[in-house]
Amino acid sequence: MELFQTLLDWYMANLNYFTVALLMTIESTFLPLPSEIVIPFAAYKAAQGEMNLPGVIIFGTLGALTGAIINYTLSFFLGRPLVYKFAESRVGRLFLLSRQKVERAENYFIRNGKSSTFIGRLVPGIRHLISIPAGLARMNLRDFVMYTFLGAGIWNIVLGVIGFYLYEMRDRIFPYMDNVLYVLGAGFIIYLIIKGIKKKKEKTGKGL
Repeated sequence: MELFQTLLDWYMANLNYFTVALLMTIESTFLPLPSEIVIPFAAYKAAQGEMNLPGVIIFGTLGALTGAIINYTLSFFLGRPLVYKFAESRVGRLFLLSRQKVERAENYFIRNGKSSTFIGRLVPGIRHLISIPAGLARMNLRDFVMYTFLGAGIWNIVLGVIGFYLYEMRDRIFPYMDNVLYVLGAGFIIYLIIKGIKKKKEKTGKGL
């Protein structure tokens, strides 16, 4: 717990508009960094008066848009064969990518068309990858930017409001924080076990 508290203190001390934009840029690429550990914490800090909630949302959304444009551009110029080859490579797996994840995002894009870049920003597991099929389909850049900005903005507003009001409820939550962290930790361990079992089954199936 002491190590966790030390890391949390360091993280909060270094959280500002620039780092929010940078982390959200990373979150919107293929790198595994959830927005849930960026915007709510920044909004919590805003509730303390050290930052501004609208500023957190704006910089977070601009960062998300930047990362999405990176994915879009790479996919646009590399094309489907190279994108899928990267997803199946060791480096791609290191970033928690897989052919199945890219295919799921692409199928979602095909089903929903242009609006998928808006709706997809609100869907877990699709949010950070939906810009890849948009690039592969050579979607109009203006439409892509507009839909992505709106979708990312709405998602960041939701996360920002949650983080802001967590500060207001801190006196009710903090007495139970240890229990909450234990539950989250146990949940994360269970998640890793399930992922490991699924991967083992997939390898066994391929072996057959």
